[in-house]
Amino acid sequence: MRRVLLLSLLLLSGLARAELPETDWLELMPKSDQKALEQMPEIDHNSPEAMGTFSEKGGLKQSKGLPAVMYSTKTVAAMNGKHIRLGGYPVPLETDAKGNSTLFFLVPYPGACIHVPPPPPNQLVLVRYPKGLKLDDIYTPLWVNGTLKVETVSNDLADAAYAMDAAKVRVVEDADL
Repeated sequence: MRRVLLLSLLLLSGLARAELPETDWLELMPKSDQKALEQMPEIDHNSPEAMGTFSEKGGLKQSKGLPAVMYSTKTVAAMNGKHIRLGGYPVPLETDAKGNSTLFFLVPYPGACIHVPPPPPNQLVLVRYPKGLKLDDIYTPLWVNGTLKVETVSNDLADAAYAMDAAKVRVVEDADL
């Protein structure tokens, strides 16, 4: 009996350390938006940013004239309150006294803050991580574990349809791939 109990405890402790399965970014987007994205015409990337000249304030805000799906704040209700692991790239917003990022947007592809067009709001997640993480490069992919919330966030940089209180943030390592 003691062996069975010990084995059970070892198995449970192993499960507790196991990571959550990865949540795909498309799971944050309603099926209707996924279909609209698939049918969307190619977008021209000729912009001041692409040419290396910046005449307007940059950021993740959508410019006018894109297909409606690119402005979508439609969310998936079943994702609200769900504990997930999401991979993406940081767009730092706030740091602590040590220079660690405590508030950042997580985006599905690298350089989203300088490429045109940025992801729609339902593909941006505001991450709150009071513990902080040293970010040396916005092109460094991250894993973020936490509780996802349907929460509209709007600031000068971007509009997001989700926010997450992160329990754990770490850099993606070669062994993860």
